[in-house]
Amino acid sequence: MKTLEELALLIQNSKIIGESSKKIMSIEHDSRKVTQGSLFVCFEGAHVDGHKFINQAYDKGASAILTTRKDVEAPEGMSILIVDEILPALSIIVPYFYDYPARKMRVIGITGTNGKTTTTYMIKSILTNAGYHVGLIGTIQIMIGNEIFPIHNTTPNVIDLQHIFLQMLNKHVDYVVMEVSSHALAENRISGIEFDTAIFTNLTQDHLDFHGTMENYLKAKCKLFDAVSRSGQKQNKNAVINADDESAETILKHTLCNKITYAIKNDSDLHAAEVDVRADGTKFKIRSKFGVMNLNLHVTGIFNVYNVLASVGATIAEKIDPEIICRTLEHFKSVPGRFERIFADVPFSVIVDYAHTPDGVENVLQTARQIAKNRVITVFGCGGDRDKKKRPIMGKIAAELSDIVIATSDNPRTENPADILKDIEVGIKEKIENKPYEIIEDRQSAINHAVEIAQVGDIILILGKGHENYQILKDETIHFDDREVASAAISNLKKVKINR
Repeated sequence: MKTLEELALLIQNSKIIGESSKKIMSIEHDSRKVTQGSLFVCFEGAHVDGHKFINQAYDKGASAILTTRKDVEAPEGMSILIVDEILPALSIIVPYFYDYPARKMRVIGITGTNGKTTTTYMIKSILTNAGYHVGLIGTIQIMIGNEIFPIHNTTPNVIDLQHIFLQMLNKHVDYVVMEVSSHALAENRISGIEFDTAIFTNLTQDHLDFHGTMENYLKAKCKLFDAVSRSGQKQNKNAVINADDESAETILKHTLCNKITYAIKNDSDLHAAEVDVRADGTKFKIRSKFGVMNLNLHVTGIFNVYNVLASVGATIAEKIDPEIICRTLEHFKSVPGRFERIFADVPFSVIVDYAHTPDGVENVLQTARQIAKNRVITVFGCGGDRDKKKRPIMGKIAAELSDIVIATSDNPRTENPADILKDIEVGIKEKIENKPYEIIEDRQSAINHAVEIAQVGDIILILGKGHENYQILKDETIHFDDREVASAAISNLKKVKINR
């Protein structure tokens, strides 16, 4: 609990209209969550203006509002805190209000274009097996131990994030393992979080609709390493960095704490050697100054070798017993929607993956090529209202590394799906040569078609949505799960063959 005046004193040029001694019991941006004594934050979003819900917040007990508007009207008795900018103000106010809960737990942050989700799950598993109570914040969900909570952004906004940290602290969490998106870093949603170990996985083209340039995208990623390098309340600060990525040199310049590099190609502190990628898993050695670790894993693909190296680096930095690390990784299966196989009694394989960037698509396709006994059939699309430049690049990669390409809708959002597919087709035509490709706008029809044409030994890759169980269209969000649709397509195929 803080007074409105205490919060206002933290922000330059702030002004209070009304009673300044009002006791603030919580900070909320969703009027439905407001309770007695809340400070209601009036966000002005692209689709929703929080000022329209001031009366609703007042009726539910809000004692004050936070706004940038000097002419705002509020019900009698409701105080107003006016600031120049909402997000910078929140980045200071919110962590202070909740007494900086992240300082009381170890926090491991993972940033990069690809690999964040799998790496967080691997680290969580290792720390849990080491006897710690672990919280996870990621693309798929939030977890506190084995409890699961839904999530809407890879990294929530500063209000929701501090709520989550406080909840984890109250449930006696020792470690928080979290994905840290470039959006969150650019918007300073991580303000007030003292990181103990930061991981950089890689940087490839994505989110240019938001960042504008790859230089800005990299600058956002560097902020995590600026943060972990700052002195704070805790000791043993570490950075774990992929030395095979060309951006590693820049990341290292922003890192002023203990560094652990990992790689397959370049010299590094953790080096993967004798890598053997198979359909049923991967076998390799990690050579390091910490010793040699022999791993025989259930997960497959070179991209997962990098994920394992990052996980080993982070947990070694956190002084976890190498035997626990090794044993955990050898029992680790997979993450929902990450190279996830649809198990069915058919002579071909169907794999669903979240890959939605050029690098992600290339990694998954290269792995499929290594393990495929016959053809690789790729079903994929690109999201609407997002980076348009990557569409032809992804089309080119799919055409080059697949035997059959089926381009379809992903989450078109407000864009016309046909226009997105035209952008993808430009890249497909550049590399497809005499191989077959099809444009099937309806995603369910595209998946059904892939299953219908599959032959013995083929691998069908369904890319882009992974764990997601929805599709965002122009006017609505519908239930859509690639795994469910693929399973249904296989069942229908079996019925047709039986009837024949």
